[in-house]
Amino acid sequence: MSLRTIRPCTSAGRGPRWPAVGDPTGKSLAIETWPRSERPRERLLHAGPQALSDGELLAVLLGTGTREQHVADLARALLAQWGSLAALLGSAPAELTRVKGLGPARAARLLAALEIGRRYLEAPVAPRLPLGAPADAARFLKARLLGLPHEVFCCLFLDTRHRLIRYEELFRGTIDGATVYPREVVKRALQHNAAAVILGHNHPSGVAEPSEADRHITVKLAKALALVEIRLLDHVVVSRGGHVSLAERGLV
Repeated sequence: MSLRTIRPCTSAGRGPRWPAVGDPTGKSLAIETWPRSERPRERLLHAGPQALSDGELLAVLLGTGTREQHVADLARALLAQWGSLAALLGSAPAELTRVKGLGPARAARLLAALEIGRRYLEAPVAPRLPLGAPADAARFLKARLLGLPHEVFCCLFLDTRHRLIRYEELFRGTIDGATVYPREVVKRALQHNAAAVILGHNHPSGVAEPSEADRHITVKLAKALALVEIRLLDHVVVSRGGHVSLAERGLV
């Protein structure tokens, strides 16, 4: 290419300007420059968020790309680097802010979107509506526990109408399991004046099927709580692959 073939771009009132680095057309890397039919944001509003791929949803959140990368390419690169949208959003804030193309502002936007999703999933129990079915407890627990790299054992302490009094994470472990102490569960239930308890924990492996240890501790805790006239309603195991209610299995 000869020097004579290179022409500066013009912009009204600003004089000549050169195309941005990595953008030979000289166009902005913002989604707003795309044809309307191809913009993820417009497609989301028209067809619903379920119509978009993980990369397109991420591109909507990011809004713009960088001088070197279009926003769609940046979204795809981030997904390739982490392996999945869940892994990306589950990363620590410090890890996200160090990534080229994210920085503090975009990382904060992603973390805020994740927290909004969590709070939305928790919304049914916010007004202290009763947890009437295992699916209600599973929805709440998934919002709290999915994405954690380690196993967490928690309790939902309920009143006589099965309304949530308090959610507490009592024990943490590795991906292989957590040590649970029945005495501590009973102690916390009495402190909250709970009439019933739902146990919950996550399986970071992605498989929700309860282990023999899960069944054993469920029976043990049911007996310990019964001694102080507190009913164990359920033990729900959650994972990205789904959830299992031990009550529905007839084990509570």
